[in-house]
Amino acid sequence: MVKILYKPLGLLFGVLGGAVAGAVFKRLWALLGHQDEAPKATDQDRTWGEVLLAAALQGAVFALVKAAIDRGGAAGTRRLTGTWPD
Repeated sequence: MVKILYKPLGLLFGVLGGAVAGAVFKRLWALLGHQDEAPKATDQDRTWGEVLLAAALQGAVFALVKAAIDRGGAAGTRRLTGTWPD
């Protein structure tokens, strides 16, 4: 039963996590790269290194935020219901 109730919350947490991760990445890139926008893969004025670094950093930030939000949601569910949502 908890699993069924957790699904819609998990989706909501996922959307929220995506927004948070995007903001964190943008801020982190500005701090590290001293640029407002991360390079797009097709930006001819950027080097391969810049493009691949941005992609790797963005992937790491999104994975970290997703894991933190998923884990926090599961822990919160357990606190409220006493059951871990598998």
